[in-house]
Amino acid sequence: MAKPLHVLIAGGGIGGLTAALSLLQRGIDVDVYEQSTELGEIGAGFQIGANGARVLFALGLEPKLREVYSIPSGKEVRLWNTGQTWKLFDLGETSVERYGFPYFMIHRADIHQILVDAIRALKPDAIHLGKRAVGCEQDEHCATLRFADGSSAQGDALVGADGVHSALRQALFGASVPVFTGCVAWRGLVPARELPEHLLNPVGTNWVGPGGHIVHYFLRRGEIFNFVAVVERSDWKVESWTERGSAKECAADFAGWHEDVQSMISKLDSPYKWALLGREPMQRWSIGRATLLGDACHPTLPFLAQGAGMAIEDGYVLARCLETYADNVPTALRRYEAARIERTSRVVHGSAENGRRFHSNVLSNAEEAEIYVTTEWQERRVEERYDWLFRYDATRVPLEAELT
Repeated sequence: MAKPLHVLIAGGGIGGLTAALSLLQRGIDVDVYEQSTELGEIGAGFQIGANGARVLFALGLEPKLREVYSIPSGKEVRLWNTGQTWKLFDLGETSVERYGFPYFMIHRADIHQILVDAIRALKPDAIHLGKRAVGCEQDEHCATLRFADGSSAQGDALVGADGVHSALRQALFGASVPVFTGCVAWRGLVPARELPEHLLNPVGTNWVGPGGHIVHYFLRRGEIFNFVAVVERSDWKVESWTERGSAKECAADFAGWHEDVQSMISKLDSPYKWALLGREPMQRWSIGRATLLGDACHPTLPFLAQGAGMAIEDGYVLARCLETYADNVPTALRRYEAARIERTSRVVHGSAENGRRFHSNVLSNAEEAEIYVTTEWQERRVEERYDWLFRYDATRVPLEAELT
């Protein structure tokens, strides 16, 4: 029997771990190299549409996910100053009926731990900590991953899942210069018990306003309130999830917004802030035995709630390609890229477009705002923006797209 493939993955985030689990379940050997010295995802919550849930359930993670996720009954749009509310779309059982899978909200740390446990159940020593990838080389026989500590690892294929600041993207394709979008994001968590009763409605909410928007929803079976706010400003350009701000500064960014917004912000203990940088989608992300995944190749602004979903889909499709074309790794990686590049590029552009929609200056006038929101979020337009996202099936998408 031929020796099974050995795949190296740089980066132990959601995308890298999804790829690792998908590969291990197919009998492909994997080693994951993570720069952190301790496991655990920083950050807060994110949303998983039916397309992402489809993959995670296919990996056998449904029982564990159900223990920790929250399923909203729907999503709604609210106007920044009046609080007027419109239904965006129904979720809950509606998502299952329409797409076969739920739409859920989950804490990054929870889904990260579920993936880690599933990987270790198959290969206890698959994840290596304190290994920061700094470069790579390859020849016709293998790929080599180099680390900051001077060590290296070799495998049949190399996957750069090392995020928006990917060292492997730079090693393979050279430096890229992101463009500041003019937006700064805030995030924070609040115990649900600290909120006033009228804010406990189990829906995902998008507040829209001139120059900013806010998204909030519940995590961990409704126990935690997740708050994310984006405002247009030019004086903060640090692209890091670990920079702390203050509730006072955040409140100032949303001065004049509805009292519910100010009430939520007042509950934030020490919110984090980061600059949103935009990048055009790459036209290519595989070379020989090396490829990229998730934010390393298609970093996406968080305005379609699909950043994590795209990385999850990437990981599953990559594993399918390496299984199908196991005898030719470069072909497998080109098939993976060809299967994914059009969809992920569309998400990158669609996310940027949604940001402009959320921040329209038309929203400053109450009468014009009502017409604008009613028009932009009418059922047909909402379906055009989201239905294609949720119906995508990474477990079955064809792998025979034409190679360029």
